[in-house]
Amino acid sequence: MTRSVSVDTPEQWRSLSTVPLLASLPDATLRQLWRDSVPQAVPTGQVLRNAGDPAGHLLLLLRGRVAAATATAAGRVIRFGDWAAPCALDKIAVIDGEGHTATLTALTPCVVRNLPRDRFLALVDDVSSVRTHVLRTLAGYARRQQDRLTATATLPAEARLSAWLLDQAAAAPGRRVPLPGTQQALADLLGVTRVTINRALARLQRDRLIELQRRTVVILAPELLELRTHGRPL
Repeated sequence: MTRSVSVDTPEQWRSLSTVPLLASLPDATLRQLWRDSVPQAVPTGQVLRNAGDPAGHLLLLLRGRVAAATATAAGRVIRFGDWAAPCALDKIAVIDGEGHTATLTALTPCVVRNLPRDRFLALVDDVSSVRTHVLRTLAGYARRQQDRLTATATLPAEARLSAWLLDQAAAAPGRRVPLPGTQQALADLLGVTRVTINRALARLQRDRLIELQRRTVVILAPELLELRTHGRPL
């Protein structure tokens, strides 16, 4: 963990209020959390934590984007997704104390505050808004994992890809969905091979449901793309 060499300005603690987990906390608590946490600057490509590392701190991502992935015993990479600041990373690991659930890697230069685990758990115990946020996060995570398991077991690759594109497009301006790095990263995320993803993207573009641009997919026909999520041809 690398401490920042810069001197914190009096107003920097306010950046903690942009993290959804901490948004409802009063200024005095945010100031104290700022003092209690350790700053860390992370360059692109650097691993913040490895899967299985002790989760002694909650990672508060204030700037940048981080990918979460793990590798199986056979060497296959499984990518869980990526997260953009501001957010709190891998809350599950900090809560259960069983070690980080994935390897966290900086996709861009990142700024992180490392909040000690006992300080975070005290917030969960003492502040109802924090506790509610954590419960909602855990419930959402469980639901997404169930949906992902069902999709992996039952849906063809093109349907999985279409569902992922529509899910991402819901929060993307102009229906422009940024790819999570390379096509290999997207393949890891969806649990298929790079060749399979390449062919699925090509079919969707051929049928004019999407347009492929540099590291971006533009959704041209969301209603028709929705049909593909059920494996239904046009």
